[in-house]
Amino acid sequence: MSRLRLSSFLALLLAAHPGIAAGPPSPPTPSTDTRPLTVHFFDVGQGDAALVISPTGKTVLIDGGPPEARERLAARLRTLVTGPLDLVILTHPHLDHLGGLTDALRAVGARRFMDPGFNHPSEAYRDLLGFVGESVGQVMNPEPNPATPDSLLTIGLGEGVSLTVLWPRAPKEPFLVGTRSDANSNSIVAKLTYGRTAFLLVGDAEPDTEAALLQRPLDLTTTVLKVAHHGGRHSSTAAFLAAAKPQAAVISCGAKNDYGHPARETLERLDAVGAHVLRTDRDGEVVAASDGHTVTLRANGGTGALLVVPGGITPGPIALGPVVPGHSRPGRGTVEPRDEVKAPSPGTAPGERGSTPANTEGQGPYVGLKGSKVFHRETCSTLKRSKSERTLFLNREAALRERRPAEDCHP
Repeated sequence: MSRLRLSSFLALLLAAHPGIAAGPPSPPTPSTDTRPLTVHFFDVGQGDAALVISPTGKTVLIDGGPPEARERLAARLRTLVTGPLDLVILTHPHLDHLGGLTDALRAVGARRFMDPGFNHPSEAYRDLLGFVGESVGQVMNPEPNPATPDSLLTIGLGEGVSLTVLWPRAPKEPFLVGTRSDANSNSIVAKLTYGRTAFLLVGDAEPDTEAALLQRPLDLTTTVLKVAHHGGRHSSTAAFLAAAKPQAAVISCGAKNDYGHPARETLERLDAVGAHVLRTDRDGEVVAASDGHTVTLRANGGTGALLVVPGGITPGPIALGPVVPGHSRPGRGTVEPRDEVKAPSPGTAPGERGSTPANTEGQGPYVGLKGSKVFHRETCSTLKRSKSERTLFLNREAALRERRPAEDCHP
């Protein structure tokens, strides 16, 4: 199935679904008669999944958690969603964000699907794209409109609610490459705004992503921050948090996970900017509701502890000027977006589709620890510290059939 360019198709989207718009909506004037903007940060264990429900009932699912949470996520969506999702966003092609999406799509359906367009040699990702190509009507990248290439892609969700994609902007700007994790670094970063409130949703953005955003004329201030990378120590840098100024922060991570998420350093940086922290490993599903003036957050799927934080966001454009291409660090290359969304033929080698280079560093073997759901490079420091029984995988494809890549060594 050919990948439909969002910028070319928005006129049809607007005609078919008036709540989905191409340009920035007018400054919102929230009404006391309307329903709130609600964001459900699901408890999916060590992964991410969030559902946005606008006051007009538009629905956006952002990520689908790991495979082990797929049944729970599908059941929760059946409870909250009546009819197909208006949009599904995969922030980046890692298993802890995509593992439950196929079941979610089977459970409630979807009208359109968006991901960064960053190629990744994962069998699970290929399978998902194959399913999406057969079951979802429109598939898109978050590229700017060619008519206004220095602007940001904004999707209107009705009643003045808008979802603006801050990163990536390929092909207007090249993907970040040569980072700690290129897939993470090119996560879709979006700002959801309603009145004087905002949610900054950052996937597994890396320090390179945060630095790139800080170099651009963007208003990053937010009421609620979905913390990057499950609270890992590398992201949520002090400079980024100082720009975002979150009143509350939600960390999606699994209880007693293998990575020690959230990291103590991250929690300290969040505390330094005065953010109230909620965590799915401790608080269960976090439900945040905005009336355009304040955001009310509740734990345990809306039945637990209550936290109310003021909005304070200045309504207006998120791009404070033309968003022109930034400069990459010396030595970085460029990666072109893919043009097709379909499952590769059985003989296609990992990394062959598109021009993103496959990870050729460390061809194997790979090692898994007993009782763990991830696999590591043979040289990973985690293995040196562990005395657990080990499983050896001779190549990456064999490891991916049973486990997901560890995020400390990125095998």
